[in-house]
Amino acid sequence: MKQFILLLLGSILFIPNRTEAQVDSNDLGAWYMYVYNASFNESQWGIQGDFQHRNFNILGDLQQILMRSGITYRPKNSPLKLVVGYANITTGTPGESKATVVENRIYQETSFPIKLGKRIYTNHRFRYELRYIDRQNPRTRYRYNLFLNIPLKGEVIVPKTPYLAFYNELFINGQRNIGNNQLVDFFDRNRLYGALGYSINESLKMQLGIMRQTTNIDGKNQLQLSFHHSL
Repeated sequence: MKQFILLLLGSILFIPNRTEAQVDSNDLGAWYMYVYNASFNESQWGIQGDFQHRNFNILGDLQQILMRSGITYRPKNSPLKLVVGYANITTGTPGESKATVVENRIYQETSFPIKLGKRIYTNHRFRYELRYIDRQNPRTRYRYNLFLNIPLKGEVIVPKTPYLAFYNELFINGQRNIGNNQLVDFFDRNRLYGALGYSINESLKMQLGIMRQTTNIDGKNQLQLSFHHSL
């Protein structure tokens, strides 16, 4: 299993790094992600967040830098996790342009796990976002994500266990009028993801897979390499 993961990671280095003025939507992009969560002295309170470096290509043509963190709360005798947090997103422009757009975002979410049978682990996440984007009116967005993990060895994802990871996330815009006579669609986007995961130890997992992002205009495939850390 370790050799397989090293082969997948090493193959990234040999994918061509394209730097045309415009990046075609059919080109493979890449998102590199670090996701973390922790509880405060095993209390009901904690923190979670993620840092992402997104590219229009494999590396070098910046799509986004995303930094997001939130405070979590788990009610007693409940599977729910409640979160309120803040995100800062810098979005680049395809090609050689260095122009960027900055977004500040406040979000709230709730999530809860459901186990199906002996080996299928699902998590349902509902997120509400209040978005402040350069040169636009404040706007809102609603998101629902269904996560699915299936261990490939045994019935539980323990250290040294390979597993399959899937998710599908739907994005719906709230306010459609964003100012300056601009309207956005009710449907914002959808993300469909499949990956091979590996539990390195009790606190760290990694995943390598492909995410297909679809909007009303086009679609694009993104390689995703992510590390999931329980502090």
